[in-house]
Amino acid sequence: MAGALIAGGWGLFAGAALLVGAAVGTLFRVPAQWIALVMAFGSGVLISAVSFELVDEAYRQGGVLPTAAGAVAGASAYTVANVYLARRGARHRKRSGARQPSEAAQPGSGNAIALGALLDGIPESVVIGTSLLGGGNVGLATVVAVFISNVPEGMASAAGMKRAGRSRAYVFTLWSVIAGVSGLAALAGYAFLGGVSGTWMAAITAVAAGAILAMVADTMIPEAFEEAHLLAGLTTVLGFLTAFVLSRAAA
Repeated sequence: MAGALIAGGWGLFAGAALLVGAAVGTLFRVPAQWIALVMAFGSGVLISAVSFELVDEAYRQGGVLPTAAGAVAGASAYTVANVYLARRGARHRKRSGARQPSEAAQPGSGNAIALGALLDGIPESVVIGTSLLGGGNVGLATVVAVFISNVPEGMASAAGMKRAGRSRAYVFTLWSVIAGVSGLAALAGYAFLGGVSGTWMAAITAVAAGAILAMVADTMIPEAFEEAHLLAGLTTVLGFLTAFVLSRAAA
């Protein structure tokens, strides 16, 4: 039980970064280019964590087939769900500009954005929980990657919600719920996946990796490039290298 609570605490910690970002995006007028640069950095961090923490770990546990199959399954499931939510108003949920529809312009878009935020955050949190299984320490690079990426996600999405006319109460309630669900997802990852075989754990880890990578490509990189343009690539590489150094230092 103690291990599950620790896992939940790490998931809650990473999810709380959404509230930090939302506070900045809602209370201050942050230039869109700055938000985009932080988004690009967070994208690089997540790509690195997927590569060196998740896919590498899945391969060592189960080999090529479960890793590849899991990654494709995760990316496919994320894409299907994302397409469904995009058609209901959540397409631009991570955009800081005037892209998000208001509730008056598209009824139900607020609920779609909330579900989209859940869709983005759950795979990351489950991975945090499973990284503690077997008495191991939580993957530092994974937690840092999720935390760093959550800050610009919260900033951009909250700024977009503000432009769409949504209240601060809505913004902070949404991200508080997402942070809480992140903690529960990490707790569940630890509590319910401890008895699975190495092959199944590899597949589950790869499913999360595929979903995260699809999320980065579908929602984070477009926002980063749209506002930061040619600086987005360099900043993404800096984020990638930061997470790589952290993962090697923690090894």
